[in-house]
Amino acid sequence: MKECKVIAITNQKGGVGKTTTAVNLGARLAMSGYRILLIDADPQGSLTVSLGIRNPDELQASLASVMQNVLEEREMDPDFGIIRHPEGMDLLPSNIELSAFEAGLFNAISREYVLKEYIGTVRENYDYILIDCMPSLGMMTINALVAADSVIIPSQPSFLSTKGLNLLIGSVSRLRRQINPVLKIDGILLTMVDSRTNNAKAISSSLRNVGEGLHVFDTEIPHSVRAAECSLEGCSIFSYDPKGKVAEAYSRFTEEVEALERTEKHRSRAEESVR
Repeated sequence: MKECKVIAITNQKGGVGKTTTAVNLGARLAMSGYRILLIDADPQGSLTVSLGIRNPDELQASLASVMQNVLEEREMDPDFGIIRHPEGMDLLPSNIELSAFEAGLFNAISREYVLKEYIGTVRENYDYILIDCMPSLGMMTINALVAADSVIIPSQPSFLSTKGLNLLIGSVSRLRRQINPVLKIDGILLTMVDSRTNNAKAISSSLRNVGEGLHVFDTEIPHSVRAAECSLEGCSIFSYDPKGKVAEAYSRFTEEVEALERTEKHRSRAEESVR
């Protein structure tokens, strides 16, 4: 059985394609036969709505209730709160209750570990768990980064999107030193790219040449109204526009994510054999 990998998809700036990336990476991995859990860790519930749940605030169970159960040490069925999506993915949805829960977390013991503890109970059921984070470094995002094995950072090739990257990268480094030593950055994914503009080309080029071991995925996700439209339909780009340029780009990106994990496993096996 494949060991589960937990990926946090995050950027402290909103509107950069985090949710779109979570949906389409998850859908493409599911198409390849992987068992996928998507976790919506944003009280706005963008991922939940994008997967067809029109009134998330009416849900009987969500991420907030799951994490509350963990805090109160209540036993849960592994399927508690999980919604099955027609494209073969599982979703742990979110709604506005997560805001109140996050505020209450500040007084909790081991508050950074609540999501990690939950994921530990369901991890064996999945090959990939993708966490769609809110656009801030609040307690929920810290929970996601503590629970994750790695981070993918979607970013538009614009000055405002990229200037917050250093802050996020610094936060990841701090968390790695203090709480989660296995956490690493898989890379930056350039999204909503209009390759016709000189500004986009310049920022893309400068990011790729920044060095310091920061990986930028080869694939760039093109700007397209199709990507926004499929969210309104509650499905991935592979259901909505399977032959379009965005679907093709997310397929290539997914292959890069899979290749990255194969490389990591090969490296860790080699290190173990040396030891």
